[in-house]
Amino acid sequence: MTQRRLSLSILIVDLAWSAVAIGVAILLRYGVHWSSLDKASVAHLLPFLGAVWVIWALFSFFLPLDGFRGGWRLSAMVSQLLLAVTVLTLILLSGGYLARRYVSRLALVDFCLLLLAGFVLVRAVAYSLLRVRSKNGSASRVVIVGRGLLAHELARKMQSHPEALCRLIGFLAPDDGTPDSPSVADSRSVRTGALGVVEMLTAQQTDEVVFVLEECGSPDLLNLAALCRNRGIRVSIVPQFYELYLSRSHLTDLGGLPVLQLGRPGFSVLALVGKRLFDLTVGTLLSLASAPVVLSLASIVRIVKGKAFRWETRCGLEGKSFPMLRLNIDRSGDNASRFEAALRELSLTELPQLWNVLRGDMSLVGPRPEPRDRVCRYSDWQRQRLSVKPGITGFAQVQGLREQHSSEEKTRFDLQYLLNYSPWTDLTILLQTVWTLATRSKNRRNGVGSITLDETVRKGIRQLEQDVLENAHRP
Repeated sequence: MTQRRLSLSILIVDLAWSAVAIGVAILLRYGVHWSSLDKASVAHLLPFLGAVWVIWALFSFFLPLDGFRGGWRLSAMVSQLLLAVTVLTLILLSGGYLARRYVSRLALVDFCLLLLAGFVLVRAVAYSLLRVRSKNGSASRVVIVGRGLLAHELARKMQSHPEALCRLIGFLAPDDGTPDSPSVADSRSVRTGALGVVEMLTAQQTDEVVFVLEECGSPDLLNLAALCRNRGIRVSIVPQFYELYLSRSHLTDLGGLPVLQLGRPGFSVLALVGKRLFDLTVGTLLSLASAPVVLSLASIVRIVKGKAFRWETRCGLEGKSFPMLRLNIDRSGDNASRFEAALRELSLTELPQLWNVLRGDMSLVGPRPEPRDRVCRYSDWQRQRLSVKPGITGFAQVQGLREQHSSEEKTRFDLQYLLNYSPWTDLTILLQTVWTLATRSKNRRNGVGSITLDETVRKGIRQLEQDVLENAHRP
């Protein structure tokens, strides 16, 4: 199923549910038996259904509301829908207020709550159906030819995009003269030529092979690709290098020669101005709302440690140093009290950084700032995360990554954020941050250690690699 077809199908079901939801909302508000006044109120309410259809269709066209674009994540899906339905509710209530005739505000609110519940359920059902189809054999059986970072990144993408209906059944690693990667090597590995590989792929009912190699033009690999196509096995290629694949790409066909143009991630001047206004507006509201919490925690920390706040030097925009404010709690330490550990685990120590946002040193959403000694070891690829102001939270953080994770892992997600920035993205990441902290708090109460997305994905990949086909070696 293509992404466009899936999005259209979900939109059609959304619109159908809207008709059901307004009927349920009317029954909740007016019951089964209506007076003449109730009938008039219902008649005034029905035009709002048409408005919902138009508005939601426009939302679905411009925003990733199907839950699958960018990869399936429950927190992202719920955050996107919650924000969209909230905006829709405000529009409907404003329309009801401006209408000259009486419109039940309670019925409108019930209608929007039913919309949110139904929209979430529609996507959850779609996800379950796609998983069932995949397990029942409807998914294409895919083998990745290659090893290393990009091969594993492709495996992650396949796992997070169930709508692609791709099932990874193994890896093939050509012999390039180097020791086999532990993540790909298997005790059942054999050495065989291209014809033997194709026979193996056919026996495993492989539908597609994806080449993820720096050198795909060797005679042996070209021979393997030709043999696969002759057997009806689809052949795909992922462009190298790993450091460049997170770019705004545009494919141009020059007389049959594909040319992939790569753009540099970053913000336009207008986007920078809009982001600063967003930070000032939302940052001020969050500062006022969190002030009682910050002052209360600071008072306790001052009593316990003698000092409430601390300034730490971090690298911000273009690598320039700035003082970052946080509660005086060590980032690690086995002797920390349960109170300090809870503050650290729930990232409440970072709330004072709202002051850095208002000062202009940081943004609400962006790559997390790191110390100078770590930034000095950045590669040129990793330094791209310094092209914008650092944030209190970011796309990497809602994926479960924290200070102890490598800069390369975080850069992968930070660059995705740079490529897909919008105020809407910032709002959804803020909502996902609340989800992440709530989940972390729940795990802490249940005595469960926090498991990051990458750790979960690694477990999945290790499980997949138990079914590795074989290592294919050149004759």
